[in-house]
Amino acid sequence: MPDGKSLEERFHGAAEEHTERVVLEAAMDRTGARYGALFVWDDPEKALRLDFHVVDGVVMTVPGLLLQHRTDGRPDGIALWVFRENRAYRSDDTAHDPHYAKYLVDVRSIVAVPIVYQRRPIGVLSVSSAEPRAFPEDTEATLTAVATSAAKFLRRAQMYRAGAGGRKRPFLLQGLSPEWLWVEHQIEQVAATDIPVLIQGESGTGKELVAHSIHFNSPRSEAPFVSVNCAAIPEPLLESMLFGHVKGAFTGATFTKLGEMEKANGGTLFLDEVGDLAPALQAKLLRVLEAREILPVGSNAAPKPIDVRLICATHRDLPSMVRAGTFRDDLYYRVGVVTLELPALRTYKNNLEVIAETFLRRAAQDLGRPGLRLSADAIAAIEAHDFPGNLRELRNCMEHAAAMTTKEEIGVDDLPGPLRRAAPQAPARVRGDKTLLELREEWLAPLERRYLLELLGDCRGNVREAARRAGVNGVTMYRLLKRRGLVMERQARVGVAEPGLGLRRLRTR
Repeated sequence: MPDGKSLEERFHGAAEEHTERVVLEAAMDRTGARYGALFVWDDPEKALRLDFHVVDGVVMTVPGLLLQHRTDGRPDGIALWVFRENRAYRSDDTAHDPHYAKYLVDVRSIVAVPIVYQRRPIGVLSVSSAEPRAFPEDTEATLTAVATSAAKFLRRAQMYRAGAGGRKRPFLLQGLSPEWLWVEHQIEQVAATDIPVLIQGESGTGKELVAHSIHFNSPRSEAPFVSVNCAAIPEPLLESMLFGHVKGAFTGATFTKLGEMEKANGGTLFLDEVGDLAPALQAKLLRVLEAREILPVGSNAAPKPIDVRLICATHRDLPSMVRAGTFRDDLYYRVGVVTLELPALRTYKNNLEVIAETFLRRAAQDLGRPGLRLSADAIAAIEAHDFPGNLRELRNCMEHAAAMTTKEEIGVDDLPGPLRRAAPQAPARVRGDKTLLELREEWLAPLERRYLLELLGDCRGNVREAARRAGVNGVTMYRLLKRRGLVMERQARVGVAEPGLGLRRLRTR
């Protein structure tokens, strides 16, 4: 590519709101085309949305242009055909093509491929020309390679646009560490199913974020996502909140209330802090899950059938609670068919700078100050702090810094008190006590470790592929991983993995 970057590097470096444009530019670069378009599926509109279109080398922004199925008998166009059929299409002369329809300008030859995520299309990438028979035979393969590399980044851009609860915020499911690569792989595996998922992790590690991601990437994504915090609602009200009640069911029940579980019918119910459920409610929830029907409080009618996908989360140690008898073992096995363990922020400190910059960029945009950046001293203070509040605490710290600074570069004084107190004092440099070899290792180690983490992230944990890209053999790569504090653990009793992912998980010592 003109900038020397791989496709993965180019897409990974793009902000969510710029991903579609970067992908289209990459397609034009790789194919040499002068015309092209990127279509992304818009679920609410049931249409392909065309935001970016290249005409004779000029990128045109066309927000709001939707391509929908026509009812007048005229062709829907090649892009919609590719999306519906989920396969590539080539037209060497559109003048005689039964699927061709003009979108913005007439073209004579087109190559279009689907953008596939989890075996289903999420968009279409196409290049075209004003001349017939303009593209060589390998154009389809080249375009498919771009679409394949771009799929997960475009999906994340969709997640960013949709937001969580209508709020725009970064979705940090981007291989932040080897541990997060494994979490992301598990999300991709379970999202397409209806299997109950239990998300465990400390407060602030992103449990609700992961739940939104599972729902957004599931077949239920168009149905409701309903969230209930079991720890925030008093026990007497929680049963009514979950299952609803009829008028007169109890003192103060002056109207019939629809329960949150019924509101989630057809979609996903997220029970946050499920470990705080009282024993009586645990039994009622288990009955609902097993019978797949609900009965509002005080109702004498027949139970209502219910179809929800359940995702639960907790910061508590549920296995210990099961052994202590405070959480039902049958409910635990019911809600925890698949358990995702979210790592604490302190377990991947080497990526704190990247994550902090992401949060700062979002906060700076909200404040209308996109040029804000972190100083070296501020980064050192961030890396010295343990962040007991995890991602939530780091996000709040960056919002605090963006609001308090009067400069373009954020210094230690702009950070909240806990980070200022954690800032390391600059030691006097005494180089005469160290050999050149020791100094080389001291300088090289963090750079080499970051390179290895980013390389493994691009290769989705595949060590052989990482070794190939690095230009070393597999044995050397394993030695480098070990030397830089990265080891490989085989997942116990795992069947077949997706090609290239391997049956391994990376962890940081």
